[in-house]
Amino acid sequence: MKNSIKFRLPAEFEKHEATWIGWPFNKSDWPGKFAPIPWVYGEIVRYLSIGEKVRILIQNEDEKRKAIRILNSVHADLNNIEFFIIKTDRNWLRDSSPQFVKDENGITSLIRFKFNAWAKYDNYELDSKIPDYISKKLKLKIHKATFNNKHVVLEGGAIDYNGKGTLITTEECLMDKKTQVRNPNFSKTDYEKIFKDYLGIEKVIWLGKGIVGDDTHGHVDDITRFVNENTVVTVIEKNPKDDNYKNLLENKEILLSSELSNGSKLNVIDLPMPSPVIFKGQRLPASYANFYISNYAVLVPTFNDENDRKALGILSDLFSDRKVIGIHAVDLVWGLGTIHCLTHEQIL
Repeated sequence: MKNSIKFRLPAEFEKHEATWIGWPFNKSDWPGKFAPIPWVYGEIVRYLSIGEKVRILIQNEDEKRKAIRILNSVHADLNNIEFFIIKTDRNWLRDSSPQFVKDENGITSLIRFKFNAWAKYDNYELDSKIPDYISKKLKLKIHKATFNNKHVVLEGGAIDYNGKGTLITTEECLMDKKTQVRNPNFSKTDYEKIFKDYLGIEKVIWLGKGIVGDDTHGHVDDITRFVNENTVVTVIEKNPKDDNYKNLLENKEILLSSELSNGSKLNVIDLPMPSPVIFKGQRLPASYANFYISNYAVLVPTFNDENDRKALGILSDLFSDRKVIGIHAVDLVWGLGTIHCLTHEQIL
């Protein structure tokens, strides 16, 4: 059924009212390496709180006290931090949060897609309730995204968008028929109608595959990101022997031949990849593209790699209105995600 309200999905680089983040607690996400993770979150929240409200989902009062101790230690602005006590499963809010959209009158409401833990894990029942919880707490209307009377599965990390009607996603994530199937039998045309009805999207750019080690099976926020309404950065692997080399090159070729919703060409800028990050025999989804654009700063995952400086330099040139700050993510990426995966913007 077509949605009768005309929505617009604002870009991440537009002004935020707040950033949502879930405080880490599930040690199984970082097995044997959980101890430093709350401190990494502390650094992230410290920088976020300089320029906007940070709304933190937290399990209970005891966890809240622990989080406040860490945030005080790193000198985060507690006046800009709000805690919401709610039981959750994992807290990767990029994917389990609702999408914050604007209607034609500029009023914010929420779009609730179905979250099923990337069609891979069983523990998602609590996380699937997060959109309704946020709707209730903020007193914002929420709309259930359906297609042919089915609740549509979609994670926030599967899409990137410019706020002007163009969205980028991957075939590996949304069109997969065997591995992690989000919406069985959906076609590209079906998705494009859903994106138009609920997110105001007029143009969808379909890339191929994501990076090696990506637990989500092809999220676009590890490969290609809008930095303004007509420019993307896309990660490139220069080593022809690396498993990412061919797929990332093919994605770039698609981008170079793509147009935006207004018919203009897309401006495409290369972003390097770090050397492979391997822990306990597993290649992890380390990518500089998993940055988060806040009001004050662009927070970029770094990996003790020689390309850290190159990536930060490229992004600094593109974001002249914001600080570009590296966040040490070697421990964080053991959870199979980094900064963008943890955060979700609430546009002003």
